[in-house]
Order: sequence, then structure tokens, then C-alpha cells
Amino acid sequence: MTPKGLFSFRLYLAGNTPNSVLARTNLAALCRAYLPGRYKIEVIDVERHPGRALTDGIFFTPCLVKLGPSPVRMIVGTLVRNDTLLSALGLSTDGSTPTTG
Repeated sequence: MTPKGLFSFRLYLAGNTPNSVLARTNLAALCRAYLPGRYKIEVIDVERHPGRALTDGIFFTPCLVKLGPSPVRMIVGTLVRNDTLLSALGLSTDGSTPTTG
């Protein structure tokens, strides 16, 4: 469980491949722009920890898992910022988060 307002992400990468570097860069930029001071990112390198990826059900990289706030979401790809990605993460283009009842 994450504190209210804190976004918790787990990013699975495969070493320093171009797509992994791009996903890490895009996630950092997105968080700085839309979630300043309200995010935590855990990075898992599946080349170093393949068992962790298998245990967590990760079969493609780069892969982002939004652990909190609910609902949990999994997004595969380089995380190019667009309206679809923001919506999947529960964000709006103005940086606000939708309220749930």
C-alpha cells in the first residue's frame, strides 16, 4: 500500500539497451513533469535478476508496473509520453489525478 498521493513504480529493464535507456529517461521526465515529489521508482535489471522478472510475471522489457495508487497497471514499451500513457497511469494532461469515490 502506498501513501495517498504517492505513485509507486517498478521499471523492468534489460541492461542498457536503447529501449531500456529511453524508457528510464521517459519515466523520469514524466514523473518530474506530472508528479514532482510524489513518486518512487524501483528499477529491476532483468539481465542481473532474471528470476525476479519470472517471479513477477515479466516477459517483455521495458515494462513499467504502477503499483500504487490502485489500480495496478502494467505498460510495456519505451513510455513515450502521450494521452494514452497518462490515462493508463491515472494522470491528466494538467498533472492532476482523478479522484475516486
